[in-house]
Amino acid sequence: MSGVKRALTPNGWTLRTRLVAALTAVSLLVCAVVATVTLLALHTSLTGQLDDQLAAAASRTATAERPPGDAPHRPSDLPAGLRFLGAPGMGVGTLGARLVDGTVTDAGVLDSSGDLLQPSFAARSALTRLPADGQPHTLDLAGVGSYRLIAARTPDGDVLVTGLSLEPVNRTVVQVAGVVAGVAALGLLAAFLAGATIVRRSLRPLNRVAATATRVAQLPLHQGEVALSERVPAIDTDPRTEVGRVGAALNQLLGHVADALVARHRSETRVRQFVADASHELRTPLAAIRGYAEVTRRGHEQVPGDVAYAIGRVESEAARMTTLVDDLLLLARLDAGRPLAQDEVDLSCLLVDAVNDARVAGPDHRWELRLPAEAVVVTGDQHRLHQVLANLLTNARTHTPPGTRVTVSLARTGRRVRIGVCDEGPGIPAELLPVVFERFARGDTSRSRAAGSTGLGLAIVSAVTEAHHGQVRVDSAPGRTEFTLELPVRQPRPLEPHSPLTAVR
Repeated sequence: MSGVKRALTPNGWTLRTRLVAALTAVSLLVCAVVATVTLLALHTSLTGQLDDQLAAAASRTATAERPPGDAPHRPSDLPAGLRFLGAPGMGVGTLGARLVDGTVTDAGVLDSSGDLLQPSFAARSALTRLPADGQPHTLDLAGVGSYRLIAARTPDGDVLVTGLSLEPVNRTVVQVAGVVAGVAALGLLAAFLAGATIVRRSLRPLNRVAATATRVAQLPLHQGEVALSERVPAIDTDPRTEVGRVGAALNQLLGHVADALVARHRSETRVRQFVADASHELRTPLAAIRGYAEVTRRGHEQVPGDVAYAIGRVESEAARMTTLVDDLLLLARLDAGRPLAQDEVDLSCLLVDAVNDARVAGPDHRWELRLPAEAVVVTGDQHRLHQVLANLLTNARTHTPPGTRVTVSLARTGRRVRIGVCDEGPGIPAELLPVVFERFARGDTSRSRAAGSTGLGLAIVSAVTEAHHGQVRVDSAPGRTEFTLELPVRQPRPLEPHSPLTAVR
């Protein structure tokens, strides 16, 4: 109901609808004014002509009231008080009345046969209110109609009333009003159609500008190299028009955005190249440090305890730094768009191996694996997908207390494969959820460097998943945290079906 209300209010209309509605409203107002003025002028003109006829009839009335010897005509079938109605020139519908001492003594209306029609009592009473000033007045007489009347006094003090019907005038005005209404309706229809056509053509440049802005808005501008070649056509950038100024401003804005995107991409490329080069260069000295530390620790000569401890710590931190460097190098390669291997990967076998590895690394946790009856095969990089699963299971093992149940599931829904890793641990802090897949994202003290975390595990999960055209999400609350990984499925060749497998510890 609210949507219908918004559609009926001008605020919900398009610019085209508003312009056409405004043009139609103006045309309607003009037609109404012209019709009103025309009909008023016509009514006034016809009434004036009727007043001239009435004045002539009143003059004949006065002539007919002369002494009997001077009267041109004195019909014998008319009452003595209305003998003036028999004067030559008195037309059909002429009303005559005589008032003596303010009372109507005789009154009648000539019909087409020359007989008198007697007005009603109400009409006769209305005639008594007519001023005897010799000027035309309009009265609505019950049962007779609307009349223009003149009342004049005779030398003997009586009042003679002469009237002509306004019915011809009103009928003519009504007929003309019908004609004017029909012409106005046709004119409004023509104005609406012409206005809609003109507005539609006038708004074509604005539509082209809006189409350009829409295409730009649909471009993926958040990452990678963006070729922002969309521009408003030159025909729509004329600075002499309002739409042209908008188009020119949009082109200028797009030019600035394109320059900014190029600069951003160059900066990101330099940073990625630096990270990749630095990671690659650090691998050799780190390997050397670990090697020398291991040689020293395995030497035959006895070393002091503090020296042995220091060498052990050097070896441990070198190993952690090697892991960090490898993770950074992998992320740099993924950011650079390095292609991954495109092999057939049996996710069922991959999950079995990953869960078994996690069970060995975390024997204090309860591990469950739920697989479908048939093998699920995707196309991708088996090593990287295994790393994704290992990172998710390591994350669950590291950030949950011993005895926590961790359930890993695999399912196929249509053209997608869904992998779920759900634990019953304390959950992820709410403030960390929006950035949990960002690099070096860390939560509470339990997710500290002491636990061996580099803060890149989930970032690698997200990057590798996106490289496989999939997506990953997390839902967390106290007592339940679930990471959901979705990948596009590949139609596999017929394989030996897996039996339903549930590994529990």
